[in-house]
Amino acid sequence: MDPSVLMSERRQLINLAYRMLGSLAEAEDVVQETYARWYGLSAVQQDEIENPAAWLTRVASRICLDVLGSARVRRERYVGEWLPEPLPEQADWAAPADPADRVTLDESVNLAFLVVLESMTPAERVAFILHDVFRYPFPEVADIVGRTPAACRQLASSARRRVRDARTPEAPPTSPDRRADLVRDFQAAWAAKDIGALIGLLDPAAVAVADGGGIVTAKLEPIEGAEQIARGLLEITAQLPGLTVVARTVNGQPGLVVRENGVTTTVMAFEFAGDRISRLYAVRNPDKLRPWA
Repeated sequence: MDPSVLMSERRQLINLAYRMLGSLAEAEDVVQETYARWYGLSAVQQDEIENPAAWLTRVASRICLDVLGSARVRRERYVGEWLPEPLPEQADWAAPADPADRVTLDESVNLAFLVVLESMTPAERVAFILHDVFRYPFPEVADIVGRTPAACRQLASSARRRVRDARTPEAPPTSPDRRADLVRDFQAAWAAKDIGALIGLLDPAAVAVADGGGIVTAKLEPIEGAEQIARGLLEITAQLPGLTVVARTVNGQPGLVVRENGVTTTVMAFEFAGDRISRLYAVRNPDKLRPWA
């Protein structure tokens, strides 16, 4: 197979692996291992593969399945809360990304959606992403996951229930324009140290989750309640006079980037319920902020 055609599949594989793992670094490792296995085949073995693109997808997915299994064990030892690795728009990358490594920033990489994926079993997550996001038929999913097509349908169905259960049923969907307005107003209220405005923008039952990975300071447990979150944000401002907050797109959605003396230290993503912010995700682990450095 023409090497240029073979490598053209790289972007598809990066997109697939990032959604499965929630980590660009791990996704890149998976894709590298996938190609290593391809080039480890003899020329005769390569020629016997009728559809190299499908072979690459199958191998990458199986590697992801293995990584997810070991990741569950690693995350049990993780210090504090674990959040997915946030991604900027291409224009905001610290160093230009290779076009083959660009992740398509659609609803399936919304940070809140990736957090829900973390609640799934490895098999549920792989089956759901392959079928519901990338539209692979269940017989192909079954070959990858090592289950029957019927079992994979059940896995995908269970994953969909998890997604539905994670939504706030009472609140109507928040339009993209309204999301942007809420984040902009939140940024302005935080800059103005207006605790009343902050509380008003947050759902009374809002939850804030921070991920410092044990490397930098972060709350080890989620903060619950609008007033508690607002007071925590103002405490941060008081402790860090050199802090600036700028609006940026995070995983395709309106978000904020916090900088201390010009250095990006936190990337914030949001989840919405009607006209309020229901969840705030603050990624502080510097290992997850490489594209934002």
